[in-house]
Amino acid sequence: MVCVVGSGGKPLMPTTEMRARKLLKRGRAEIIKYRPFTIRMLDREDGAVQPIEYKCDTGYQTIGISICSAKREFFSEERTLLCGEKERHDDRRKYRAGRRSRKTRHRKPRFSNRRGMICEDGFAPSMRNRRDQHIRLFEIYRAVVPITDAVFEMSEFDTQVLAAVEAGQPLPQGKDYQHGHRYGYNTLRAAVFARDKHTCQVCGRSIAEGAVLRVHHLGFRSGDHTDRMGNLLTVCTNCHTPRHHKKGGKLWDLKPSIKPFTGATFMTSVRWDIIRRLKDAAPDVEFHFVYGAATKEARHRLHLRKTHANDAWAMGRFHPKHRTKTVYWQKLRRNNRILAKFYDAVYIDLRDKKRKKGAELPCGRTRRCESRHGTGNERKCRANKVKKGRVSLRRKRYPIRPGDTVWFGRERFEVRGVQHYGEYVALRGQKKSCPVSDVTKICHAGGWLKTR
Repeated sequence: MVCVVGSGGKPLMPTTEMRARKLLKRGRAEIIKYRPFTIRMLDREDGAVQPIEYKCDTGYQTIGISICSAKREFFSEERTLLCGEKERHDDRRKYRAGRRSRKTRHRKPRFSNRRGMICEDGFAPSMRNRRDQHIRLFEIYRAVVPITDAVFEMSEFDTQVLAAVEAGQPLPQGKDYQHGHRYGYNTLRAAVFARDKHTCQVCGRSIAEGAVLRVHHLGFRSGDHTDRMGNLLTVCTNCHTPRHHKKGGKLWDLKPSIKPFTGATFMTSVRWDIIRRLKDAAPDVEFHFVYGAATKEARHRLHLRKTHANDAWAMGRFHPKHRTKTVYWQKLRRNNRILAKFYDAVYIDLRDKKRKKGAELPCGRTRRCESRHGTGNERKCRANKVKKGRVSLRRKRYPIRPGDTVWFGRERFEVRGVQHYGEYVALRGQKKSCPVSDVTKICHAGGWLKTR
């Protein structure tokens, strides 16, 4: 479907792609926006509109959207948000600290420009961004579609009950809500050691046998860096080495028994703030809020399989038979904040004569205060250096970015990546890169990329 606005900017009823082509060909309309594709009428300012319902299946990672009237569904989308932003910012901080330490003169970190990021509205930047995405998507469609009603799924979760059900334990009652796993311990580290009886859970050595204990994150490989008790394990220094963190090591296949409830915590924290901001942004729209149990019951009644787009369509009062094809969008990073990237050196391993990176042959220590000549030292296995390590520094922004649509010759391609400091681009479907001077940009990817 194509969005239509009047000559004065008032949203009108969406139309079909064929009718939009005819209006553009006859000169009665002009294109004003590509995402969503919108035309503006040149000979008409107003028109009759029908009740249209905006339905949103809110979520921490994926958002389902369905825009319907009584007769047909105009838009059906699933929007996947960014993940792992904290780890990317941690990498940026690591490289920045390394550059600062290599300066000839020492300069203290300046964090005065970071104050107030959480105190602004009580939410961390990552939660604030996910909250704003729900509101921003609604405002994008409200500007070009005459939305009269909006339905949002706003659920409240009890994470302690969810964790008990996941672990097969009795539901918490009475003091269990106030006395968590850390009750009676000063630190989280002490609580983890006491739970595991001060014994390494990998090799079985205890403090009485001379073991030095560490706290290991079970979900480090899958990106779960949360400090909840279910994600932490007691290990000794002999097991908690870089070699055992890699594939084939003792810590590689370990996983937490209970999954994190990040999404449930997010919705419980921000749901009232989303409701308040939505009502302030659109006072003329009638809002309705439903719980996840009602959405699930409606989806079963309509005999639909579990998807975020189907959950959105099952909500509300309009369930037209004419449905549209679901479009899937992936949120893009607008800019890579890691300007300096490190590429490790490559050595020949004396044991098997294979080429390995320096990180695969480490000194075995996890802290700088430890000796690098301990039992886990594998630097002595390094033979000839095949490739030197280097740092790639990006000094400017490139005009063409991944996800952009360009012309190359007489064909349209999607940019897969930028190479050689912005001089060459890699196109999806092409094996070889081509110079930037040989392509012509059609459309910038913006913040979202259509995946299928």
